[in-house]
Amino acid sequence: MNLLQWLADILIYVQLPPSTATRAIDGGIAMEWMLLPLKRYADFAGRSRRKEYWMFSLGLAIVYAILGTLLVVGGGFARNPGDPPSGLTLLVFALFGITVLGILVPSIAVQVRRFHDQDKSGWFVLLGFIPYVGGLIVLVFMCLPGTPGPNRFGDDPLDPDGEQHLGQVFR
Repeated sequence: MNLLQWLADILIYVQLPPSTATRAIDGGIAMEWMLLPLKRYADFAGRSRRKEYWMFSLGLAIVYAILGTLLVVGGGFARNPGDPPSGLTLLVFALFGITVLGILVPSIAVQVRRFHDQDKSGWFVLLGFIPYVGGLIVLVFMCLPGTPGPNRFGDDPLDPDGEQHLGQVFR
């Protein structure tokens, strides 16, 4: 089996039914949570749970680990300074570049939706550009829980029907 057939088989295996977003919100399997930001590719509106963000991050870590392993197995860089890199190395670098470019927009979108879940502007993503501490600040925000109940960006993704806050209406 050649490499392209193998990749096609993986893509066919990973395809999910249309109701994935609904099942993922209701609990779903880990793979659905990892792929949900890809299904909401450039959706910067609404809110996302911590689970959606962290499962997506885990999925990215797994993909990058696989690509890194392929790079090491393929011989990595040229063995001698004057030798050209192997074909597998070039293929892995190309796959890595395509992956990074393809994941850039959903990565930003899921971060924006996480900030929305905390009732903060999506522009808080720019905090990551502060030298030395920006990434740490964003990491802390990604770990914080969202605001309970609906906020200006939409319904609570943990309680989309508002059932937990129904009792507060009738007090």
